[in-house]
Amino acid sequence: MTKKLLSLAITITFGLSLAVVAVADDKPVTLTGHIVDKACSAKVAKKENPQAASAEEAKDCIVRCSKSGLGIFADGKYTEFDEKGVALAKAALEKSAKDKGATFKVSGKIADGKLMVDSVSEVQ
Repeated sequence: MTKKLLSLAITITFGLSLAVVAVADDKPVTLTGHIVDKACSAKVAKKENPQAASAEEAKDCIVRCSKSGLGIFADGKYTEFDEKGVALAKAALEKSAKDKGATFKVSGKIADGKLMVDSVSEVQ
């Protein structure tokens, strides 16, 4: 009987921990930083100051390489966008008057390691 109760307790605890992870993974997120294409994100991440390096990426290069995917470098970390986010980010980049260094605020939810983007706006 004790073994059954212990097994049940472990199963319930494991199930609850998975539920907590799923909820935490779906909470709203807002990141502010520089949009970078996925192809160049690894190169930027290797720089001494990735955040500053992400600001040096040229807009036309990012747009041209957007087929590899887009994401945002915020807080020194690259977060990849979903397909909708790529389209929104590409449009925001094209609309920006800055060739380099434009800063964007991106809102959405993290799911499966990607940011499911709801909005992208340039920070003036």
